[in-house]
Amino acid sequence: MSRQVVSALIVVDIQNGFISNVDELPVPGGHEVIPITNRLLERFAVRVASQDWHPPDHGSFASNNPGRKPFETGELGGVPQIFWPDHCVQNTHGAEFHPDFNQHLIQAIFRKGIDPLVDSYSTFTDNTGKNPTGLKGYLENLGVRELYLVGLALDYCVKFSALDARRLLPEVSVSIILDATRPVDVATGEEAKRELLAAGVRLVTSDELLLG
Repeated sequence: MSRQVVSALIVVDIQNGFISNVDELPVPGGHEVIPITNRLLERFAVRVASQDWHPPDHGSFASNNPGRKPFETGELGGVPQIFWPDHCVQNTHGAEFHPDFNQHLIQAIFRKGIDPLVDSYSTFTDNTGKNPTGLKGYLENLGVRELYLVGLALDYCVKFSALDARRLLPEVSVSIILDATRPVDVATGEEAKRELLAAGVRLVTSDELLLG
C-alpha cells in the first residue's frame, strides 16, 4: 500500500505592514489573498507561516541610511538591497498578522529579518544564504513531499522562498498558488513568474486544489 504524500502550506507574511498600514509597505490587493488562504489552510496536514520581524534599526530601512530614499537600491550584508520604508517592526501593529487571517490554524511560525545587518526575503534563510530559519529541518522531519506557498509578496518573499525550497529540498514538489499571492509591482511580478517557472516551480490556482 502506498504511503500518503505529506503536503505543506507556507503562508508568507500576511501582516498588517503589508496590508492595512498605509504608512508601511502595503502590497496592492494584499487583503484579497486572506479569504483564499483561510479556505486552503484546512486542506493541508502541515501549516506554517512566516513573519517579517525587523528591529527598528534594520539596515534595509531607508530611514536608517542617511541620504537614501525608499525603493532606492544599494547593498546590505554584501548583497544587493532595495531600501524599504519602515515596516513590520518587532512588537508593533505592523508586525502582527492581519486580524482576518485564521492564524489559529497555523502550527508553527518562522520569523525572519531579525538581523539588522542583512535582509531576509526567504522563509528559509537570509539574503546571504548563511543564516537558516529552521524551516528546512522542520519540513524534513515531517516528511513533507509537496510544498505550496501563498502570501506576500509574489515578487520578493514568496518568490525567494520558493526558489530556496527548490534549492534546499530538491526532492520536494514546489508550487505557488497564484490567486493567493500579490506582487509589489506588476512588472516585477511577471518577471518573478518567468524566473519561478524556469527554476521548476509550479504555478497553480486555488481552484485546482479546492475543487480537484
